[in-house]
Parts: sequence; structure tokens; C-alpha cells
Amino acid sequence: MWILVNGIAFAFYLLASFMARPRAGSAPRATGLPTLRDPATVTMLLAWLAHAATFGLVLDGLHDPDFGFAPALSLTFWLVAAVYWVESLYYPLQGLRSWICLLAAISLLLTWFFPPDRLAPHGAGLEFFLHWAMGIAAYGLFAAAVLHGLMLWSAERALHRRKANFKALGPALPLLTLEKLTYRLAVLGFALLSASLIFAILFSSRLFGRPFEFNHQTVFGVASWLLFAVLLLGRSILGWRGRAALRWLFAGSALLLLSYVGSRFVLQVILHR
Repeated sequence: MWILVNGIAFAFYLLASFMARPRAGSAPRATGLPTLRDPATVTMLLAWLAHAATFGLVLDGLHDPDFGFAPALSLTFWLVAAVYWVESLYYPLQGLRSWICLLAAISLLLTWFFPPDRLAPHGAGLEFFLHWAMGIAAYGLFAAAVLHGLMLWSAERALHRRKANFKALGPALPLLTLEKLTYRLAVLGFALLSASLIFAILFSSRLFGRPFEFNHQTVFGVASWLLFAVLLLGRSILGWRGRAALRWLFAGSALLLLSYVGSRFVLQVILHR
């Protein structure tokens, strides 16, 4: 059952990604906002609902829970798609839709090749599940922030080169609006990442008798938190903007990716642990 629902979501995501690609010579709508009359919008919604159903099967006990890197990526891009849907009600963001659908489809494909074998630690308790849930939610928000940041980076480069046309990204957003959306997501992601680290300290103290286990996951997780903290302080106190701020965002997000998904990938795929 899980494979069937997963396959349906995968097919719908691929179809939505293809349908959402900008066509040469096609003119965007005046508002640029998606509607349910748009076939690509409907297809993406169906993909997102089918994707959600795969998690529902896990909650109902019809599929084994898995805390490996592939399910983490799958849940991350499901959350990215949810963020996109909320934002697309107010801003023209069709340029992101094709990429989000493609990345979500790839994340689902990875869950087929890496079956469940990463279960929760014995006796982990509620703190571990809250740590994991908050961490994955932070992943989703920072992934969305990075996609927005890439749009912002591309738009700034085009502006500096005096190119007023951003067809590859869909209808252009004002730079200040795009920047506000990018760092609003970063602030929310930072709050969830902070909560995730707090719950990690609680369950680690109870389970292992110490706040942190010194490993790659801890090092990368704390390092990413510090980079995001510096970024947000730099923006609020020193007024950091533009490419300098984006470099901090990209660097912090890369370390965050390495902290859980990267470490799980090494353990599960390379070291077979």
C-alpha cells in the first residue's frame, strides 16, 4: 500500500514539475498567482496530498517508521511544498514550483532504494521525537529559504547585468519582498532549530547521562546554529543584506544538511551501519 501511494505521489510530482516549466514565448498571467484552474497547480496539490498519505500510513502503523536520511529528505521537501503553497496564495512564485516538485519526486525515489532500517533509539521517549520533528521542520524552512535565496541571488545578478527579464524564475518579485520572505523563513527555521537542540539536550541527558554526544552530527548541528545566529544578529544589528548575508545562509544550510541527512547517509549508505 505504501509503495502504491508513494508511486502515485512520485508520478504526480514529476507531471507537475513538467507542466510548471516555463515555456518559451508564453506570457505569465497578470497577477502571477496560481489558481485551481491551473492544471499544474491541481497536479501539485494532488502530489502533496498523496505524499502526506505516505506519512499517514506510518502513523497508522501500516508502514515501519524510519529515521534514515531518505525519509528525512522526503519529509523536508513535503514541508517545502507546503510553505510554497501558503506563500503562493500571496506572491507569484511559479518559478519555484517546477524545482520543488522535481526535488520532492527525487526524495520519494530515494525512499524506494533505501528501505527502513534506522529506527528510534531504544527508550528515546517523547523528547527524541520532538527533537526529530522540530529538526525536520527546521530543515524544511531552511530549504525553502535557500530556494528563495537562490532566486534573490539570481535576481540581483541579473539586475547588476541590467537584465530586466527573469523568465526562468517566473514573474519577478520586488527584491525587497523576496528578501523579506527569505529571512522570514530563516528566522522561523532558526527558532525550530533552537527548539530541536533543546530537546536533543533533554533526551541525551536522560538516555546517555550527558547533554551531547560528541560526534559529526552534533558538531555540524551546533556549527550551523552558530552561523544562523551570526547571520540574524548581523542583519538586525549591522544591517547585512545582499550576497554577503546569502553566503551565511547558504553556509549554515550546508552544515545543517550535513548534520543529520549527511551523517545518516554516511552511516546508512557508505558504512552500512
